[in-house]
Amino acid sequence: MSTMDNLKEAFAGESQANRKYLAFAKKADDEGYAQVARLFRAAADAETVHAHAHLRVMKGVGGTGENLKQAIEGETAEFKSMYPRMIEEAKADGEDAAYQSFANANAVEEIHAGLYQKALDNLGSNEEVGYYVCQVCGNTVEGEAPERCPICGAPKKMFKKID
Repeated sequence: MSTMDNLKEAFAGESQANRKYLAFAKKADDEGYAQVARLFRAAADAETVHAHAHLRVMKGVGGTGENLKQAIEGETAEFKSMYPRMIEEAKADGEDAAYQSFANANAVEEIHAGLYQKALDNLGSNEEVGYYVCQVCGNTVEGEAPERCPICGAPKKMFKKID
């Protein structure tokens, strides 16, 4: 393996550890273990520092326009290729929970690609727009949260405003 392959592997591992530790922190909070939750959040933050360092060394962050194009490309690949294959495999395997998880993500990745394209098209206009994320399926909407999520049906209260 090359150093670049190692950087990519390390970036993926650190990124996954960050997300996993944040999920662990939420569970610890839910179970009343505030100190353990803080530890998981601290470690998650450290993993983010590591991931960003690896990405920086890989020259993985460009200008905002370039980053938007890269994000559109990645989201489009997910909703056109990756998730459809995973959805079909989950359906064939009778894995209903995985099927639903993949289907939700697939629908949202297409929305993300559209939002990124809109941002790229309007880059420099400095128009301020609010975003809300459904905490059930990840649906991302502009402006105001809907009364019900059009993807998973969750009520408005399940949308989190992003600052």
